[in-house]
Amino acid sequence: MHVIVIGAGEVGSSIARSLADSHDVVVVDIDAEKVEELNYSVDALAIEGDGASLSTLREADIENADMVIASTDDDETNIITCGTAKTVADPFTIARIKGTNYLETWQGAEGALGVDFMVGTTILTAKSVVRVIGLPAARDVDTFAGGRVQMAEFEIPEDSPIAGQSVQKADRFESLTFAAILRDDDVVIPTGSTIINAGDEVVVIGSEESVHAMSAEVSPHTGTGDNILIVGGTNVACQIARLLEEQGLNPRLVEHDHERARELAERLPNTTVLEHDGTDREFLEREHVDEVDTVVAALHRNERNLLVSLLTKRLGVDRAVAVVDETEYSQLFEAVGVDVAVSPRETTAEEITRFTRERRAENVALIENDRAEVIEIEIEADSVLADRPIQESIQDLPDGLVIGAITRNGDFVIPRGDTVIEEGDNVVVFVEADILDEATSKL
Repeated sequence: MHVIVIGAGEVGSSIARSLADSHDVVVVDIDAEKVEELNYSVDALAIEGDGASLSTLREADIENADMVIASTDDDETNIITCGTAKTVADPFTIARIKGTNYLETWQGAEGALGVDFMVGTTILTAKSVVRVIGLPAARDVDTFAGGRVQMAEFEIPEDSPIAGQSVQKADRFESLTFAAILRDDDVVIPTGSTIINAGDEVVVIGSEESVHAMSAEVSPHTGTGDNILIVGGTNVACQIARLLEEQGLNPRLVEHDHERARELAERLPNTTVLEHDGTDREFLEREHVDEVDTVVAALHRNERNLLVSLLTKRLGVDRAVAVVDETEYSQLFEAVGVDVAVSPRETTAEEITRFTRERRAENVALIENDRAEVIEIEIEADSVLADRPIQESIQDLPDGLVIGAITRNGDFVIPRGDTVIEEGDNVVVFVEADILDEATSKL
């Protein structure tokens, strides 16, 4: 497949790296330094130029392109790029969009603007934050099979009841699979005798009920998550509040700017909007932040989100979730005390990644900076899993793959060794990064 990626920033570079081993990839950017760096670091052709320009697209061989991914930081450039590509060829076009207005226009007339698929960064980020809020002990949460299956990543605290237990003892939930343990730089595919250590990051896949039960088991003293304070009046913050309102919750939101606070109060009828500086310690104490289950830091600048998170944690908040623009800062935030760092760029890369599979996955979740993926695939007749018990078919798949869940005609099927997977089933699997291409070619 010939893929043209417009934009060599964090999103574009991540996509190019994931595709370069198995596809013909060309990356376009106006920044000469980024182009040079990418030519040295990724097995792809990087060229300098304006991706919205027809001459540049022709230099990238647009006539033979199967896919164009417009992933710059400018919405208009991404839309124009897709439209321009469609004037001379018929690739599948994907546009990364921050603003919700363009997304609403496109959703009203799918395929409009020359865009086959539009990735709304703001709403995707808000949904990621809300999923994490809904599972108070988790560091990462994703849903599959229309919400019937959840994947969650838990870091095991020192005082967790399951720290020091074997997987067999900790696995008390019928519809749950312990898919992997991330330990230092290793990915451990656990057996029943594997011991779960404090500090391990455990990836589980299962029904919503079983994953929530696991969350309570990992950290039984964590709050319910209903008392939520959002600091910041950004578009992401507004979308987070709106989604929480749809769940019947009544969050509070702090915004310093008078006009923006007034606008948000009008748009969010079930959110209490407070006009103040969210980094003011005295204000936070007056608002009883020590009684808050989750603080979401969604300001414009990373350093202020870090400040809010650490300050509120010191004042006694149960959990701090921060929106972090640069993915490389996510681990730093979590290392210094932020419970969960959500990166809009990483969230966007996940959404785009599923459209770059030769056999398109229904959903994709990236684990720990691409160390592994959790993917959902509909089983076709030529799959090695089709019409065979798992204990037999798994022998034809590489080590590093775990079948986490199966759904069939809308029903959850617990994967066991003697379970026969049928054509048409949706299967959610954990796959280590280094065997991804080999595994997906057989699935």
